[in-house]
Amino acid sequence: MHDARALIDLGDEAVRRLARRGYALDLAALESLQSRRNQSIRIADELRSEAKRVAAEVQQAARAGADVSGLKETARKLKEQIRETEAEHEQVQQELTQLLLTIPNLPSDDAPDGDSEEFAVEQRRVGTPPEFSFTPKDHVDLGESMGILDFGRATKLSGPRFSVLRGVGAALERALAGLFLDLHTRQHGYTEHSVPFLVTRSTMTGTGQLPKFEEDLFATGVAERELFLIPTAEVPLTNLYADEIIAPAELPIALTAHTPCFRSEAGSYGRDTRGLIRQHQFSKVEMVRICAPQDARAEMERMTGHAEACLRELDLAYRVVTLAAGDTGFSSQLTYDIEVWLPSQSTYREISSVSDFGTFQGRRAGIRTRDENGKPVPAATVNGSGLPIGRTLAAVLEQHQQPDGSVLLPESLVRYLGFRRINPDGTPAPERPEQPEQPK
Repeated sequence: MHDARALIDLGDEAVRRLARRGYALDLAALESLQSRRNQSIRIADELRSEAKRVAAEVQQAARAGADVSGLKETARKLKEQIRETEAEHEQVQQELTQLLLTIPNLPSDDAPDGDSEEFAVEQRRVGTPPEFSFTPKDHVDLGESMGILDFGRATKLSGPRFSVLRGVGAALERALAGLFLDLHTRQHGYTEHSVPFLVTRSTMTGTGQLPKFEEDLFATGVAERELFLIPTAEVPLTNLYADEIIAPAELPIALTAHTPCFRSEAGSYGRDTRGLIRQHQFSKVEMVRICAPQDARAEMERMTGHAEACLRELDLAYRVVTLAAGDTGFSSQLTYDIEVWLPSQSTYREISSVSDFGTFQGRRAGIRTRDENGKPVPAATVNGSGLPIGRTLAAVLEQHQQPDGSVLLPESLVRYLGFRRINPDGTPAPERPEQPEQPK
């Protein structure tokens, strides 16, 4: 959320920057609402001052035994005017807030021009995509032939875009989450949290999911109580500090959690409907950092490294790109996408987004710190996936598949699983080959 005054002061510069992401800022409407708000505050203050003066006159006249009926009538009218002015102020403030809630973050000038993934700028590639002497299968064919993925039964339970993982598949899902959480907590300095999966409207608004993306959320409620299923752990993790002032010495705060995520994927029908790439329910390890505004970009670079570490541990080929301004998320001013190689598609696909939100979420959620003069100011937030389990599992199966239909897992997962190879029939291969039985 923006400071209206700051946007107005930027003027045409704000219009230019927002136009890069396809948003047409109505500066005149914003200025009008801000002016009406300020005027209502000024008039209300003047009326209160006048009411206070008349009240003093009433007391003074009453002590002198004078007739105070006229003064009381004046006081009554002033009180009514104050109520009307306060109501007008509340209405204008609500209109201004609603407008500000719909204005996306100003994209950084470091974001390239463009409005789709085609305009993303590649920063680097890490690892070499595997070359196969056979036609590689996609993760759906691999998983279903092994019996570790079952989309048919998932559809029977919940409809399309759900999955069931069985046996080694479920164990692999758990192992990936354990690996990521251990990396982030033991090496990267994050504090693990277990958070609610149902949150309030104000919590969703604090990180920018509402009102913009309401159609993409799953909502529920009992009686008059409204709650939303989280689309990412970013929502509860960031809002842990909503309406709080964090001492500068406590920053940066690094938070992580493994949660299910729920998204309706409105408007994406026909895209990635096969397999684990785009589902209504998936699990993800999330990273959030809260920091001083001047440190946000450095914290974003640090978090990107933490997400990349997960991919390196899994021996996965990937690349990092800077998203174009028009393809950057509503709350973000700059986003790096980390894309993993999927052999079945012969291309890189997004597996993590790391975003610098600046003070945008801090202002919306009331997360503050103090500047060098001790004045409360909005804190900055940075967020990234580290990593989504389903997409990572798909990449592991596809990049590490073998000619005989087995999958040779990365060494980093052995201590979580107790085995390294998944046989073609979905059974785990012993870590050490069994010795042949010796003749008696």
